[in-house]
Formats: sequence, C-alpha cells, structure tokens
Amino acid sequence: MSLGVRWTLHGDGKTPAPGAVVRPDERLSWPRTFGLGAQHVVAMFGASFVAPVLMGLDPNLAIMMSGVATAIFLLATKGRVPSYLGCSLSFVGVAATIRASGGDAATITGAVFVVAVALFLVGLAVQRFGARIIHAAMPPVVTGAVVMLIGFNLAPVTASTYWPQDQWTALAVMLFTGLAVVCLRGFLSRIAIFLGLVFGYALSWVLDLVFGKIHSPLGGGAATDHWRLNLSAVGEADWIGLPSFHAPSFEWSAILVALPVVIALVAENAGHVKAVGEMTGDSLDDKLGTAIAADGAASMLSTAVGGPPNTTYSENIGVMAATRVYSTAAYWAAACFALLFGLCPKFGAVVAAIPGGVLGGITVILYGMIGLLGAQIWLNGRVDLRNPLNLVPAAAGIIIGVGGVSLKITDNFELGGIALGTIVVITGYHVLRAFAPAHLKTQEPLLDSGTSAYDEDSGDEGAGPGKS
Repeated sequence: MSLGVRWTLHGDGKTPAPGAVVRPDERLSWPRTFGLGAQHVVAMFGASFVAPVLMGLDPNLAIMMSGVATAIFLLATKGRVPSYLGCSLSFVGVAATIRASGGDAATITGAVFVVAVALFLVGLAVQRFGARIIHAAMPPVVTGAVVMLIGFNLAPVTASTYWPQDQWTALAVMLFTGLAVVCLRGFLSRIAIFLGLVFGYALSWVLDLVFGKIHSPLGGGAATDHWRLNLSAVGEADWIGLPSFHAPSFEWSAILVALPVVIALVAENAGHVKAVGEMTGDSLDDKLGTAIAADGAASMLSTAVGGPPNTTYSENIGVMAATRVYSTAAYWAAACFALLFGLCPKFGAVVAAIPGGVLGGITVILYGMIGLLGAQIWLNGRVDLRNPLNLVPAAAGIIIGVGGVSLKITDNFELGGIALGTIVVITGYHVLRAFAPAHLKTQEPLLDSGTSAYDEDSGDEGAGPGKS
C-alpha cells in the first residue's frame, strides 16, 4: 500500500519548465526540496508560534507537534494533499475564555482534545456519507456566523490585556503590520504578521534603551514598572532540550466553550482541500473526509501531551501558489525542521518574551481578520442576509457570542459566549427552517436590481427587506 513517500524527479530537478508544476508525487533535487521546506516553515511560523503564546501554551511544543501533525496528515492522505498543519488560531478565544473562568493550560488542552475527537468523528462521517452531510448541517450562513463570532469574541482580550501594556508600541505595530499586509508583495505579504512581530520586538528593545521601564498594567493586572522586553528567561534557557509536556484535564464547562470551534476547523479543512485540488488539477473530493479525520487525529495526539490543536495552513498554500511546487517531499522537509526547532528551549524563550504591547498591535488586526473570514464565507456562499431565515439566527448568535451573553441553566452550570452563540445559530437556523414558508427556503443569487429571492417569492411588492 502506497504511503506517498516516494517521489519521481521533476525534469532536471532544478527548475520547473515555464507553465509546468511540480506535482505532489514529484520533487526537485534534495537541496532545493529542503530549501522549499525551510520556506514552508518560515511561512507557518508567524501564526504557529503566535497562537500558542496567546493560548498560554509552550511554543516549543507547538512547533514540534506541528511537525508530527504534518507527518500524520501526509501519511493519512497518502501524499495526495500537500499541506502543513500548524497551531490553530481558532482556539485563541476559547483559551482566553477558559482562563478567565479559572482554567489552566491542562484545562485548555483537555477541552481541545474533545474537539479533536469530534473533528475526527466528523471526518469519518464525511468519509462514509460524503460531503453532503456537512452542507446539510452547516450551510454557509451557519458556518460564516460561527467563524465570525469566534473571531470577534476575542476583541476584549486585545482591549483589556494586551493593548494597555504599551499602547504606543501597539499602535506602531498595528500600523506597520497593516502597511506590510497591503504594500508588500508575494511571499513577504504572506508573512506580514511575522514581520510585525519582529518590528515590535526590535522597537520594544529600543524604547527600553532610550526611555527605560514603562509604568503600565502587566497582563491585565495592576499598573507597575516593568521592562517592555524581558529577556532574562532567554539567557537561562538551554540550547537543546525537550519541551514542557503535560497531561490534559477535562471540565464540562470548558469543553462546551471549545466544541463550537469544530465548525471552523471543518470549514478550514474543506476550503484547503478544495483550494489544493484546484491548484494541482487533481480532484480531491474523495480525500476530504480523510483530511478532516487526519487533522482530528493529529490534534488528539498534540493535545494529549499538552500541545495545541492543529489545522491546515493557508499561509503554505500561498507558498505553493507562488512557487508552483506542490511536492509533499517539501512538506516532509518542513516537518523535520519543525521537530528540530521544538528541541531548542532557547527559541521558545525568545518567543515567550514577546512584549504585551506588540501582541496588542498584532491581535487588533489578527482577531478582526479571523472574524471577517466569516463574512468571506457568506460572500463565497452567496448568502442573502435580507432573507430573515438567514438574518435572524446569524444576528442573534453573533451578538450573544461577541457580547458574552450567558444563560444560567443551574446554580453550577451556565452557557455563554461562543458556546451559546453557536447553539443559537445552528439550532435557530434549522428550527426556523422547519417552520418557514417555502419561498424563504430557496437560496438564490442576489440580483443586480438589489432585490432578493425573498422579495421576489413573497408576492408582496410593497413590503419586505430591501424595498425602499
């Protein structure tokens, strides 16, 4: 049985011919392949070490387990789906919510382990019944709303924890990162978050030299005098060593907060498989269930030892699009590099020292981008928000998720934020759809005239959303 670890040499192994692509089962010469692998590591670094820092997890372990996860994914898909699996940013809000409720790193990884199990089971179901079960249970209006509320739920973390630590550095980093995203071209634009972190790191060091300590809240606590950039732990860290492992712990309240993120992970995996299939010209629909299940299995292993969950990385799709090299050999090289980085505690200490003000400038953009991915899902799915069947559950769920609305069930149990918002969106949509008249259930593309399918089918020319 093929495991996708044998490749044929593409051409002379040096440069693809004009218009040609290096397919997943091909490779360039090994030196060039390892160079491409290093490029994939750089591409995923920005998000893959920011995410564990924001979640309060060990960045060394996160990088190491991303390499392990990538290897698992490549083996499971038999080398047909080139992909790098890095730490998922979708769980940052979940981690912040769990910590605000008194949870620790073990509570976070326990909750996310359950999400990984759910993702694995969804993958098996898709493998068995086809992608239609995803479209039936989670149409674009539902998926978009859930992704949006997950992203925007993070806003208070930036506003209360990171930004106040050094507001002027945060503002400078935000502006620099925004310019990098918009003005840079090609590969540099895809690592703009990483460049923003490097800029903020250097700026904080310079400000400490020029102005000394800053008097500000540290980590959401009381204001105190402290260095913007504290590198004391870097000097004490070893060059070589194992990352910090820990076992997960399980609490129902944390699990319920985390479970909705499985919807975002399914959407990410589905989008990735479709994008790679279009780029390589190889229909990968038959691998969708396998890809989702592989992501779930890899995340189960990562969280079982105290690492973060993983997901397919769009940053690396950008590298493939720019180089036209889709060889899975390059991803195996990237996985090996990630394993080596994970064995360097000093690297983890450098990452953990990122100043709060720098994270404030980064997250004010990053969290908003996560939320707006939900709007992009609506646009791609041509969701008509003038149809009340779509508008009502999405509107209610997003406000609940963003505003932190809670519903007290018993003295010891309540639902709120992401969990309650997701439940409202999913159940609200399907319940309303069961009782809605037929003309509201027909999803049609928007018309140039500005009218919607709802307006046209209602038979009432003088009423309904969109009329003026």
